[in-house]
Amino acid sequence: MRYFRDLTAEIIAASVFFLLLQSPAHATNGYFSHGFGTKSKAMAGAGVSLALDALSPVTNPASAAYLDTRFDLGASLFLPNRGFTANNDASPPPFPSIPPGRYRSDNNLFVLPHFGINWRLDDRSALAFTLVANGGLNTDYDEAVFQNFGPPPPSPFAAVGSTITDFAQLVTGITYARRVGEHHSFGIAPLFSVQRIRLEGLQPFQALSVEPDSVTGRGYDYSYGGGVRVGWQGRFFAERLLLGASYQSQLWMTRFNKYDGLLAEHGDFDIPANYTIGAAVRILPSLTATVDVQRILYGDVDSLSNTNDFPVSPDSLGGDDGLGFGWDDITVVKAGLAWEATPGLTLRAGYSKSEQVIPNNQALFNILAPATVQKHWTLGFSKVINRNNEISFSFLYAPKERVSGSNPNTGSQTGFLDLEQYEFELSWGKRF
Repeated sequence: MRYFRDLTAEIIAASVFFLLLQSPAHATNGYFSHGFGTKSKAMAGAGVSLALDALSPVTNPASAAYLDTRFDLGASLFLPNRGFTANNDASPPPFPSIPPGRYRSDNNLFVLPHFGINWRLDDRSALAFTLVANGGLNTDYDEAVFQNFGPPPPSPFAAVGSTITDFAQLVTGITYARRVGEHHSFGIAPLFSVQRIRLEGLQPFQALSVEPDSVTGRGYDYSYGGGVRVGWQGRFFAERLLLGASYQSQLWMTRFNKYDGLLAEHGDFDIPANYTIGAAVRILPSLTATVDVQRILYGDVDSLSNTNDFPVSPDSLGGDDGLGFGWDDITVVKAGLAWEATPGLTLRAGYSKSEQVIPNNQALFNILAPATVQKHWTLGFSKVINRNNEISFSFLYAPKERVSGSNPNTGSQTGFLDLEQYEFELSWGKRF
């Protein structure tokens, strides 16, 4: 009983910690995080074939069967540097344009907590509970970016004040995993997700919406839903070769009713499906190399994938075929190394590369969501403190990437989006 009382106290403390630190999430592969769990993040998010910590079931539910009973709690400091440039080459009216200049988004420091717990049920099966910030987007421009897209004040369609996008996702999963035979494990995790969104400064687009009163300035709106994640891991040649695969279904979410005049399909904003395969090789007893390949299906969510490179007209926003961000499906390749330098110290490093999610002809609406980065360099370590406790650290640098383009709705005007990211993450792991 004392064991379960201690465990319950740890869960309650972690939940309170998570809720207190909850803030807008940001991500690096489109709007998905580059990885989950500090150890995996230190290897650029690779690890679908590994069982590293209590966050590993987020990457692959099958990993829970190979983990001890343990608890992991941590947070990251995320520092995105994002914005866009509008060039001074606009067509004359009636084409609208963005005032030429360089625009930088405020709010460049975010705290993103996470926690997970893994229970051993017996020598073959386990339960896990995880809660993570899956992804998100945030831009806060002091300027009325779209002021030239509508009439001047005091018209209700005049863009005034700041231009703001605040979008975040939290996903929790309850995993059951079981080892089958000597070399295989399988896992399944029902998922529950909460999304939050707020938009400001889009008044000119009300005239183009099927629901003009549900486009901008409605405060925060929330969406709820879920899906499922399944996975497999295999261990071969005396565990020198590890294989893994996982699939997360589309998470079907309720509509954002306050913004159903802006988002396609009347506010529908599901979370895309994704799948990952990977392998890890123990080159030496102290050195492991791992490679993952992930596919994210942004194209299945109309609010994300519908194009915006055609002339807009009344009813262009919010309908079944309403304008979206024009995002493509992407493939992400992740590679990492882990070296046990001493019995109590493991060093890690990684690199990942993704396809560009934003085509050049979709730049206009992505002023609100300049998710342009493709490369990620990472490193980190884990240090054993004593028999039951360890700390882990990871660092991410995503070099600045630009997407240049134009849009038929702004005539000849060109410009570019750019994003650069840093992340520092620290976590505490405790075995029971």
